[in-house]
Amino acid sequence: MKKYTRLSLLNCSLKKMRTKETEFLERGDILNKQLEILVDLKRVLGDWRRKPTNGILPRSWSSSARNSDFSESQASLSEAPTESTQTDDVIAALERNGVSFINATTRSKTKKGKPKMAMRIDIPAETPTRTISAVTSVLWEDLVNNPKKEGPGDIINRKKIQCAEKKIRGAFVELYRGLGLLKTYSSLNMVAFTKILKKFDKVSNQKASASYLQVVKRSYFISSDKVVRLMDEVESIFTKHFANSDRKKAMKFLRPQQQKDSHMVTFFVGLFTGCFVSLFSVYAILAHLSGIFSASTEVAYMETVYPVFSVFALLCLHLFMYGCNLFMWKSTRINCNFIFEFSPSTALKNRDAFLLCTTFMTAVVGAMVVHLLLRASGFLPSQVDAIPGILLLISCCLLVCPFDIFYRPTRYCFLRIMRNIICSPFYKVLMVDFFMADQLTSQIPLLRHLESTACYFLAGSFKTHEYETCNNGRLYRELAYVISFLPYYWRAMQCARRWFDESDVNHLANMGKYVSAMVAAGARITYNRQSNHLWFGIVLVTSVVATIYQLYWDFVKDWGLLNPKSKNLWLRDDLILKSKSIYYMSIGLNVVLRIVWVETVIRFRISNVEGRMLDFFMASLEVIRRGHWNFYRLENEHLSNVGKFRAVKAVPLPFRETDSDS
Repeated sequence: MKKYTRLSLLNCSLKKMRTKETEFLERGDILNKQLEILVDLKRVLGDWRRKPTNGILPRSWSSSARNSDFSESQASLSEAPTESTQTDDVIAALERNGVSFINATTRSKTKKGKPKMAMRIDIPAETPTRTISAVTSVLWEDLVNNPKKEGPGDIINRKKIQCAEKKIRGAFVELYRGLGLLKTYSSLNMVAFTKILKKFDKVSNQKASASYLQVVKRSYFISSDKVVRLMDEVESIFTKHFANSDRKKAMKFLRPQQQKDSHMVTFFVGLFTGCFVSLFSVYAILAHLSGIFSASTEVAYMETVYPVFSVFALLCLHLFMYGCNLFMWKSTRINCNFIFEFSPSTALKNRDAFLLCTTFMTAVVGAMVVHLLLRASGFLPSQVDAIPGILLLISCCLLVCPFDIFYRPTRYCFLRIMRNIICSPFYKVLMVDFFMADQLTSQIPLLRHLESTACYFLAGSFKTHEYETCNNGRLYRELAYVISFLPYYWRAMQCARRWFDESDVNHLANMGKYVSAMVAAGARITYNRQSNHLWFGIVLVTSVVATIYQLYWDFVKDWGLLNPKSKNLWLRDDLILKSKSIYYMSIGLNVVLRIVWVETVIRFRISNVEGRMLDFFMASLEVIRRGHWNFYRLENEHLSNVGKFRAVKAVPLPFRETDSDS
């Protein structure tokens, strides 16, 4: 019986190895053909650019762009003969690869008399220009019902060739990574069989491992060298075509090295944490001694200085929660870099996130202490109130600093993600894009504080110390609705874009969740200005509906829980955390933190300082809830990747065959 068990394990490993090996070999053949077409197209385009008057491609290459997923590119050739025999050879090679030049007077046909297949260049609609072009094409076909016929169209230029080259390069990198994982799978299975057989000999007092090990070593998944040979071939191809024959440069793409952990980061985290605690204690003492929160000065201080410092406090709290997320994902082996498509060499680690958090908080509390000291020294409020604005300006300059300091790859990645979010739905939505947009929906108080801060400094109110200018302005009051709606609007537009790309109705349902949140947020703002029974009822209904909608989506869609058929009661079949009670407590905690909006309806009668502190506390609870939500969201995504055996990214290839008559 044990013998058959060992053989079944071996057969299972052999089957998986053969399946994956065949898959990667087929993918390698497809990539080789794609690369050959790319090289030939680059040569033809290069010859045409060098000799524009020799009759080759007089209108460049015509393209049919009437497709929502890609711009269709087909090579066209004029009737005039060419003088370049080299270009003729390249065009002949393209014909052999299946590319037909369909604008010629005579079309080449197959043996069965059918026209050859033309080649499309798939250009994904990832940027606003391509998205608008794709949507316009679809509307044109739907409204006019007359698809564009063959003829001059978009030009196949260097930009499209570069896009195709980028796609093929990424596909080679993912192929190499997949081959490396398959090689590791083979070696790990060999080690596993060796240890299992040694354990069997020890328990049964037999020496049968030697004969079985010989069988394992002669098995296909150990003896086959196809994976190693294909890896060597990918290395040589990548070095030649994508690294200018520089092997060291090619290995940076194929084998990116992870950053080594530095003890200096840990040291500075501890140092800045101690500085923050000390400075905060000093600030609390100075605030008490200077009477900054007394009845005569508390209003001015809370209206002018508090919004800026609360922005940094909420941001640092979010960074701290993200650092905790990174620590937990690493501890539970959740591959967040693969999910977010981050480069392992530049991805932020948990200690880096803690360093950013402690550094910012030390600088912020230090500025608060300096602000109080200057006010106590007799400086006018209009003079010292510029300190928070200067701190905010320095932070913005550091964010866009072009020098390679202070985590430049992370800063630029953040700016790129924010650009994609703000320009929704014109950019293709990736996992990291809607994940970051979800974070913004929890930082609406931060955005509101940024609004008041910008008004205070840009309007010059800090010179006159008249904070009422912004608070009582009609434009400022109307902007409160816009600021509160924007994160939900961006997230809803992302859902609309994903529905447009994937035709999945679930994305429309998800968009409804954010629309309901927008309605509830608008009702609460109006109720704060018009306190009557009508608006109280509207706030109650809209907030309850939005909360139930959000809770359902959190537990069922985002976390994958509340499955009545699961072997783990009302959870899911696969759990990463060992204790089930943690999941039940997390469900309860998420429910409690989702209903903190009740405080805005009850409206406790407290002083201005206490009200501001309560608002900050509620905003902090929402940030903590989002950090808590983040872990289970990525846990569910990771389990989905594991269940579908997704270990490498699927890169869409640029060239696709299509009937030239279609």
